[in-house]
Amino acid sequence: MNAQLRNTPDSTYEAVVVGGGAAGLSAALILGRSLRRTLVVDAGEPRNAPAAHMQGVLSRDGMSPADFLAAGRAEIAGYGVELRAGEVTGAAPDGQGGFTLTLADGNTVGARRLVVTTGLVDELPAIDGLAERWGRDVLHCPYCHGWEVRDRAFGVVAHPAMPAHQALMVAHWSKDVTLFLHTAGEPSEHDAALLDAAGVRVERGEVTGLAVEDDRLTGVRLADGRTVARSVLFAAAARLAPRDGVLRQLGAELRATPFGEFVAVDETGRTSVPGVWAAGNVTGPQEQVVNAVSRGYRAGAALNNELLFAALEEKVAGRPVG
Repeated sequence: MNAQLRNTPDSTYEAVVVGGGAAGLSAALILGRSLRRTLVVDAGEPRNAPAAHMQGVLSRDGMSPADFLAAGRAEIAGYGVELRAGEVTGAAPDGQGGFTLTLADGNTVGARRLVVTTGLVDELPAIDGLAERWGRDVLHCPYCHGWEVRDRAFGVVAHPAMPAHQALMVAHWSKDVTLFLHTAGEPSEHDAALLDAAGVRVERGEVTGLAVEDDRLTGVRLADGRTVARSVLFAAAARLAPRDGVLRQLGAELRATPFGEFVAVDETGRTSVPGVWAAGNVTGPQEQVVNAVSRGYRAGAALNNELLFAALEEKVAGRPVG
């Protein structure tokens, strides 16, 4: 897995996938099955690492993220795809339509085409004890975790951009929901009416920490000294930070979203940089595992199609006329 890469013709690949999560492995699987010489460079920092299980993934419901990735790595190896542990720290055009990548260990590798699937980092609210329970009883996605915690006492930390949204969603999984406004402003009049209709209680005041007993969340502490009993807390990241350094170095166009800037892609994952695709959470925050797998598949297939037809066009262009 960690064979040394050198500046030689052998270190030039038809495709390099930067990132070895669900999207990256899916793209690599299609590229391997398409007979492309492919390398995956994986920094080993998947977004869902804190979670004990994946949910809502057809035929893999309840599987651990680590086991899922291990199975994916074994599958791509069966098609001759190379996997290297490491981080891509630099990317630049090579002057011949491809790219030169620099790795953290100082090695370089060439790629005719790139798929960037480096994900994002959840920068969590600065609440004492929250990060330690992330992915356990502090959660972010009801589709990922709602079934497992249904009918329990939910708390929701309001996000400043959309104070009521998450509380309104999770109220479908529990009738005992408290929205903590924390540092967010008051909900709009319309949102307040929706919260009332959903039976969501609203607590004003800043959240300062969590109450934990026997390694279980038992409550949410407020700045006024009160503790509100809760057994599950939903909290969106305070900021979503895409790992898009490679894409920015290459000058990829970004798009503004309510959650920050993300790389702009078309339906196949193609970026504004010729020869570069992106897939998974580096393109947006809602790419759960099943979506990331699908997007990786599309990117891999589109990349292979481009190489295939480019080769045919070159053959046609090189033929003598008449």
